[in-house]
Amino acid sequence: MSHNLVTAELIAQNIHVVRDQKVMLSSDLAKLYSVAPKALIQAVKRNEDRFPRDFMFQLSFQEVSFLRSQIVTANWSKIRSRPYAFTEQGIAMLSSVLHSDMAIKMNVEIMRAFVSLRRHVATYKELSDRLDFLESKHDSDFKTVFDAIRELMVPPEKSKRKIGIKNE
Repeated sequence: MSHNLVTAELIAQNIHVVRDQKVMLSSDLAKLYSVAPKALIQAVKRNEDRFPRDFMFQLSFQEVSFLRSQIVTANWSKIRSRPYAFTEQGIAMLSSVLHSDMAIKMNVEIMRAFVSLRRHVATYKELSDRLDFLESKHDSDFKTVFDAIRELMVPPEKSKRKIGIKNE
């Protein structure tokens, strides 16, 4: 398996939805960039003006608790403080504050993963829209079929006159 595929899979596993946004946690990004989580956050804090609230935010205790219950493989016992969540724009901005070759390469891969994720979402949206269209277009046809089936399911009325051979 190629390095890009492994990286893309690993990155996709580390994308979470928090506050209705796709984000990556500072602890996961630090691993990918091969830096200490503390060093990553220090670099961000030295450049706070590059990371507005829509680029990065710190998780609440409730969000940490929720993620802890959702991410079975994570080793949350080592986490001493609430992690930060970085949106796609925040991750892109990280490349301007982390200057290592690894950070640059990893940012490229992460951006590719986000683009791939967007393509998949667009594909599913397109498919959903097509199904909705077909459903609305053929709804009356299916109604006719279902009405006929319901009609066949109605038991016949009992008639007073018997049909068949009469024994004398």
